[in-house]
Amino acid sequence: MSFSSFGLATQILKAIAAQGFSSPTPIQVKSIPKIILGKDVLGIAQTGTGKTGAFLIPIVHKLNPFANNSTSPAKHPLRSIILAPTRELADQIFENAQSFTRETCLRVGVVFGGTNFDKQIDVLNRGVEILIATPGRLIDHIEQKNLYLDQVSILVLDEADRMLDMGFLPDLKKIIQVLPAVRQSLFFSATFSKEIRSFSKTILSSNYDLIQVSNSNSTANTVDQKILKIMDNENKRERLLKILKKFPDFQILVFVNTKVEASKLAQFLIKKNTLADSIHGNKSQLDRLSVLEKFKQKKIRVMVATDVAARGLDIEQLPVVVNFDIPFIAEDYIHRIGRTGRAGSLGVAISLMTDEDKEKILEIEKLTKNKIKIENLVLEENKKIDKQKKDSKNNLTAVTEKNSSFGKTIKTKKNKVLPILLTKFQK
Repeated sequence: MSFSSFGLATQILKAIAAQGFSSPTPIQVKSIPKIILGKDVLGIAQTGTGKTGAFLIPIVHKLNPFANNSTSPAKHPLRSIILAPTRELADQIFENAQSFTRETCLRVGVVFGGTNFDKQIDVLNRGVEILIATPGRLIDHIEQKNLYLDQVSILVLDEADRMLDMGFLPDLKKIIQVLPAVRQSLFFSATFSKEIRSFSKTILSSNYDLIQVSNSNSTANTVDQKILKIMDNENKRERLLKILKKFPDFQILVFVNTKVEASKLAQFLIKKNTLADSIHGNKSQLDRLSVLEKFKQKKIRVMVATDVAARGLDIEQLPVVVNFDIPFIAEDYIHRIGRTGRAGSLGVAISLMTDEDKEKILEIEKLTKNKIKIENLVLEENKKIDKQKKDSKNNLTAVTEKNSSFGKTIKTKKNKVLPILLTKFQK
């Protein structure tokens, strides 16, 4: 099947071709026709399978008849809102939306925290048909009456499970209450929990379509998953350096669980002559976007990140992802390793595990219904320690014997010399 089989507008087909997409992915094949027809959709698919295009392409097609080149903001009312849980994902969707609308006169905007509020007001005042936003910042603009919602006809929640995990449920309810009751609603996620199923029923129409192109909460078969079992956390940095040596020509995305560890590990790698930087919640949005852009442009080799980078980042030719820390939440494992093996390409996901991580690994395997192969490096590390102890013992023995021989030599000389001196003295 080709994109032209959906009956898409010529401008959109040109934009799709310009991005190098030759044929739709399975989630796009099933979603695009339904969305064009106006159906509410709950789409579940593995990360990296084209979910963003699955809702952006039909949205741009549906709104294209309203496109015009007027400079009047009134001619560009807000018609679609796309909500994302993180700034990085919102910015990624915004870039994709710009690409899909490049041949049209539709205007696209994005608003999220950590950036200049007044500049966002200027964008909204000029008029946008498609707005990508994080929930909190959208509510800020709604409360300050910086946008009108009366003509919003399409609502999208991307990675809705993450929004619930991050505590956005109250914000989502506020937003939904002020939106037009008659609208099209779309949910897209790589994971499908009971909470999402329950929440979706409060927003989607009763005759919504569930589109699931993979097993719920499964991982992509293009990713080779491996767990390296090590002795303790003290061995992690040494093991990471060995992984970097094993893949000398590749960029690597390294995930940690805390913001402090992200900064410390990046500094450690820099001291080891590796071009590295970190991305986490304590950095300003401009700094985070700057690091991400450097990584995309291959100006840095290793990007150390917390889970702010686990979703929405579409980095071309990223072959290796390392879980320096096993994530606390099993669903985050799926999204982390989903940064590699995207769009049909092959990838490797390596996780460093200690005995403390056993329960986390079991939760991940239970969620994904997949047994992950474990390479036990504890024996290797024990042999190394035993060798070091043996070498140390041998060195100590050698020094002791040397000192002992030296003492005997001195004593022997004294024994030989003293009698002679005594003899002379007696004389």
